[in-house]
Amino acid sequence: MSTAPHFALSIPGVAAKQWAKIDVTNPYNDKLIATVDVADADTVETALQTADRLFKDRSKWLSVPQRLAILEKSLSLMQQQADELAKGAAEEGGKPLIDSKVEMVRCIDSIRHCLDTLRHQTSHPVPMGVNPASQHRLTMLHKEPIGVVVAISAFNHPLNLIAHQVGPAIAAGCPVIVKPAENTPLSCFRLVEIFHQSGLPVEWCQVLLTENHQVAEQLATDPRVAFLSFIGSAKVGWYLRSKLAAGTRCALEHGGVAPVIVDEKADIDAAIPGLAKGSFYHAGQVCVSVQRIFAHHSIARELAEKLAAAGNKMLIGDPLSDQTEIGPLIRNSEVARVNDWVQEAVNEGAELLSGGEALENNCYATTVLFDPPADAKVSKSEIFGPVVCIYPYQDVDQAIAEANSLDFAFQAAVYSQNIDNAMYVAERLDASAVMINEHTAFRVDWMPFAGLKHSGHGTGGIAYSMEDMQIDKMIVLTSKSIP
Repeated sequence: MSTAPHFALSIPGVAAKQWAKIDVTNPYNDKLIATVDVADADTVETALQTADRLFKDRSKWLSVPQRLAILEKSLSLMQQQADELAKGAAEEGGKPLIDSKVEMVRCIDSIRHCLDTLRHQTSHPVPMGVNPASQHRLTMLHKEPIGVVVAISAFNHPLNLIAHQVGPAIAAGCPVIVKPAENTPLSCFRLVEIFHQSGLPVEWCQVLLTENHQVAEQLATDPRVAFLSFIGSAKVGWYLRSKLAAGTRCALEHGGVAPVIVDEKADIDAAIPGLAKGSFYHAGQVCVSVQRIFAHHSIARELAEKLAAAGNKMLIGDPLSDQTEIGPLIRNSEVARVNDWVQEAVNEGAELLSGGEALENNCYATTVLFDPPADAKVSKSEIFGPVVCIYPYQDVDQAIAEANSLDFAFQAAVYSQNIDNAMYVAERLDASAVMINEHTAFRVDWMPFAGLKHSGHGTGGIAYSMEDMQIDKMIVLTSKSIP
């Protein structure tokens, strides 16, 4: 009999029954970490009923001081448990411990930003008294929660994504039902337990996994859902959006095929550490990982070889070791897919400068491809693996056109020591954010984070998510005493 811990559904009012369970395993060694209950259609219905009933009863709404107190206490508990939470995230998700610790710092800072935003947010009154129709009137506006929030999360940042989806819902005063990724649910359960320990009634934040995609769709598309926060694949995200009930708002965060343009004036040696981190961090399993580098032909070969050398020096291995820089891919099927894409590119003419091979324990070697064909999968689809492509160019406008040629647009970058060149490129790249002399995966948690085209819908980031999860209620007061 397994001695692994078990995580039960956090759904109040659900009668005890023999639940189906899933195993959560370490992607590096396939060791069983824990088992987790999965919800059927009836359980999802109970969760939706609970959240809907809670929202409709205004006497049960949490006041701003109550929400602030809950978030303050949560912040304190997260700080106390930071090392344990980071280790748990590394174990279930494969992100190296050194990076999981950084993610935990960001998670804490994200909750702090929820607090700061809640304290300082305000609504701006609508002017009255400016014409005869608006005379003798005054407007008052205040924030109200939009309704039930459903948050569907991804595996690659199991701590900070939950902070970005659930934290704003709590701060906004919305009941929230969260479905973490099946590969990394434990971090979510642990964070939600902290919210509950901090005074948040269990009904206000319910966490579950679903037994199949149909039940997950039932959860996301129910008419009682006011807002859907989805982080995951474009195929699933756009499908769910097409099925949303009338009136349901949403934010979708998908992936990108992030482009970088490096001109002949760039400081290559200064750029390499950031480009290597942006290409290979978390084995490339980041939605804004560096993937396509368009480098001026005069420096393209030097850049590619130095990037390959930097990748070869990075330590690949057990994510729980504090020496490891790159851990495993989330599952073995992803290793096989990434390898297939790389081999396809090589067979079609790409030059393999490093990597290109699967390693033990679901890891993949850091891989640099030089000048793969434009129609290869590695050139037009998100790799989500430790693979980066370098394309030499002669004309910068043609490089910009190639960078903009895909249906994805998220974050991009340009490297140059000439400010005019850098600004010329930055203004012309299709992206919601362009980094100058920094890699595409740069982010702080108060930034807007918006996928364009197929890369997403709406704007992520704490303050932006809170805005989405609230309405500005306007009250118009009429009185002859008002000028």
